[in-house]
Amino acid sequence: LLPEPALRDKYEEFLLRRLLVADPGTRWCPAPDCSYAVLAHGCAECPRLTCGREGCGTEFCYHCRQPWHPDGPCVSAPPAPGLPTPTAQPAQPEDSAHGEALARNGSTEAEDIKVCPRCSAFIMKINDGSCNRMNCTVCGCLFCWLCLREISDVHFLSPSGCTFWGKRPWSRTRRILWQLGMVLGAPMVISLVAGVAVPVITIGIPIYMGRKVLAGGLGSRRSSLSGCQQCLSVTSSVLLSLFVSPIITAVTVGVGVPLMLTYVYGTVVLSLCR
Repeated sequence: LLPEPALRDKYEEFLLRRLLVADPGTRWCPAPDCSYAVLAHGCAECPRLTCGREGCGTEFCYHCRQPWHPDGPCVSAPPAPGLPTPTAQPAQPEDSAHGEALARNGSTEAEDIKVCPRCSAFIMKINDGSCNRMNCTVCGCLFCWLCLREISDVHFLSPSGCTFWGKRPWSRTRRILWQLGMVLGAPMVISLVAGVAVPVITIGIPIYMGRKVLAGGLGSRRSSLSGCQQCLSVTSSVLLSLFVSPIITAVTVGVGVPLMLTYVYGTVVLSLCR
């Protein structure tokens, strides 16, 4: 697929680097212009690492990833210009070339670059009004850009204060007011939703099925069905839908209403008590 050896080697290098970045035991040599990686699993008790690249041989610390310091404790490296300080984040296994590129980009806003909560790879979000649901291309982690936590698809519906769009989570006061409004207004809103859903589903399904069968008969089967056959087909589908739609309505309301009540008076109330 890649006939040029140089291009193929570069492609394989990027694949290997992507795999190493996702490994929490990888430690990158801190020497300038060196992207050598040391697989340092189980080296926490003996933190002195040595770069195996020919001509380098830099010794560095497993814990702080800085040059070896036998006479002093680990000191966190100063954050690069324009980068956020990754407080209480996992280890940062990014390679030195990537870090230098970010450091040179002094025009980048600090809040535009954050670290993945799983693999700590640097991720940049373009300030174009896009959503806060992020997917790390290195490890595949799905996380929230605002709280930097791994999330599920219902995270932005939860009382976390994180919004699908926007630059900041809600304040604690606003979040509490919203949760109180949900608790107090849930009976009325759920009753309204159920009251609208019952006639819409009960009447809407037969109408939809009748129109769908009629459109199909007038289309592909127009030449094979007579007018009486089309009328009989539409009538039978509507009658069958009238029989099935109340069952679908009962199941939808019977399952949906308890789920909504459980969420409001379970998840939301527990969040208020924290």
